[in-house]
Amino acid sequence: MAKLYKVENIVASISLKVPIPLKKLKKLPNTQYNPEQFPGLVFRLEDIHVTFLVFGSGKLVCTGGRSKDDIKNAMDKLIKELKKIGVRVKPGWKVEIQNIVASGNLNRPLDLNKIAYAVDETEYNPEQFPGLVYKLVNSKITFLLFGTGKIVCTGAKNIAEIDAAIKVLVSAINKKG
Repeated sequence: MAKLYKVENIVASISLKVPIPLKKLKKLPNTQYNPEQFPGLVFRLEDIHVTFLVFGSGKLVCTGGRSKDDIKNAMDKLIKELKKIGVRVKPGWKVEIQNIVASGNLNRPLDLNKIAYAVDETEYNPEQFPGLVYKLVNSKITFLLFGTGKIVCTGAKNIAEIDAAIKVLVSAINKKG
């Protein structure tokens, strides 16, 4: 089956296992730090559309990447910036993907009312939101389905999970919707 989707965003966590002096880091461009409102520093790499939440403990949350390579490239840039303020990061840090958001198109209109009645684990209230929410059983993956055939998938931690979930989705709506 051809890919029916593209990855829009990956949320990942990374532990550098070294403290980060946020007051020093905030002097670099593309940072925001207001510890009274939030304990982390926001560090944006606008050229590659990746944003980090950096915590003094050395833990990071990375958003905006569309692949592991995007995240690795962003990490290389962040580590160069940390070196400028005297923070030495040892090799061996790992990227742990927390969530992948993908969007796609089933290339056919969907009767959301029919799917809502026929498929378990769905929520559909068109007065509040035009999409149908479909939660896969025994999974953290959730789909938003729209009448146009467009879909959004959240909750996966790898591409294989998205591929398998889409097969389940297509099977469920082909049988009943």
